[in-house]
Amino acid sequence: MQIQVNAGNGIDNKETLERWAEGELRQGLSRFAAEITRVEVHLAGGTPDKGGASDKRCTMEARLPRHSALAVTHHASGTDEAFRGALDKLRHLLDNKLGRSADHRRRDTIRNSADADDAVPLRDEPAD
Repeated sequence: MQIQVNAGNGIDNKETLERWAEGELRQGLSRFAAEITRVEVHLAGGTPDKGGASDKRCTMEARLPRHSALAVTHHASGTDEAFRGALDKLRHLLDNKLGRSADHRRRDTIRNSADADDAVPLRDEPAD
């Protein structure tokens, strides 16, 4: 899994933040490491003159083979809060996307179920 962290204007200590973010991503997405080819993180600070409670933004984009890219964004008052919020959202999105496709492949059909012997006969079939 390749990880690219981009810290924009308004973000202090970019190099330290990038190392911390990469470590957090590897730990937080370790369960999906085999399925993810690349993760891009974009951290941006808010406009200083606007202020507000949610002035930091983190956007994460995960690339999966045979799937379109998955992207999430989280706004918060601090950089770490924005990052952790986006990571939680991405983890949830990956869980839904990959979990759904895995369940689809493992699901038994009606014909293979154990209850097939107890099935109600069709109208055209005579009952035994």
